Amino acid sequence: MPAGAWTYLFIAGLLEVGWAIGLKFTEGFTRPAASLLTVGAMVGSFWLLALALKAIPVGTGYAVWTGIGTVGTALAGMMFLGEPRDAMRLFCIGLVVAGIAGLRLVSPE
Repeated sequence: MPAGAWTYLFIAGLLEVGWAIGLKFTEGFTRPAASLLTVGAMVGSFWLLALALKAIPVGTGYAVWTGIGTVGTALAGMMFLGEPRDAMRLFCIGLVVAGIAGLRLVSPE
């Protein structure tokens, strides 16, 4: 499996974080600039996910993509939007990270 597929998947996950956070700033898609950036991140994220899934099994790829998006969005919310940072929340985020790492480790190369 080409390493490029995992790079595409990682970038797709980061773009998922961008569009998830971006949704907050579109105010229901009433702000044109924020809406355009958010939709652009969505398109880029899906496109790179589709490229990655040419080489990565769909179950693994989708789980990793959503995991990166979940962790990244939760952390960005804590860092930039004042969301809670309690220990249990961080522990649960750590469990998601462990799951992502585990899927990567057991995926065929």
